[in-house]
Amino acid sequence: MGVIGGSGFYSFLDDVTELRIDTPYGAPSDSLFLGEIAGRKVAFLPRHGRGHHLPPHRINYRANLWALRSVGVRQILGPCAVGGLRPEYGPGTLLVPDQFVDRTKARAQTYFDGAPLPDGTVPNVVHVSPADPYCPTGRRIAVKAARGRDWEPVDGGTLVVVEGPRFSTRAESRWHASQGWSVVGMTGHPEAMLARELELCYTSLTLVTDLDAGAESGEGVSHDDVLQVFAANVDRLRTVLFDAVAGLPAEEERDCLCTRALGGMDPGFVLP
Repeated sequence: MGVIGGSGFYSFLDDVTELRIDTPYGAPSDSLFLGEIAGRKVAFLPRHGRGHHLPPHRINYRANLWALRSVGVRQILGPCAVGGLRPEYGPGTLLVPDQFVDRTKARAQTYFDGAPLPDGTVPNVVHVSPADPYCPTGRRIAVKAARGRDWEPVDGGTLVVVEGPRFSTRAESRWHASQGWSVVGMTGHPEAMLARELELCYTSLTLVTDLDAGAESGEGVSHDDVLQVFAANVDRLRTVLFDAVAGLPAEEERDCLCTRALGGMDPGFVLP
């Protein structure tokens, strides 16, 4: 199992092993931290680095997903902080999206870009469908885990991913809301798409830390607002994540569409 999030998700565990990994795409955001939850082996990866020094647009997403798969991870939970685009999705709302919209601009978002790898192999042209970008099994288990902790989640919705590191203007936020999208964040893509290309199960859990600029009056969201709300909810989010880890299926029981994402196509390189 893999969890992409901050150090708050693993720092209190006993017997955590730090493992440095290199990949054909360079170094991931940080070391992997290997531990155990409910008898399940889990690899934690700080998305922004343990010192939170990497802004969303400079995260090496390809290296992150490659590193996790290389140590045996096949199912990933990816919690992230987001802004709510509807008045009813205020701070403290947990939303488990079933769709995303990509509004990023300058991120490497595929392993199939035709660029040779360090060993000389060249990826083939492969088109992978993200029609339903999140693992249906993982979503169901995440929703169940939240309800088991008396935190009724929003089951489904659209996460619009912007480039960052800036927040949205009021006009952008209102446009996002007018499209019927649910929440806005900066890290949900290409994370989910890269996981699909590696035939990994990926589930996003989004914690609303603010109403985005166009969904409220006043001065709009601030970085301090986001940090305060996330800190106030990190303990129960961690509990839900750990319950979800315990509920995910064993590797031999995975039968979702994620496991067949390449459809038998030859990627041109050996999956880690």
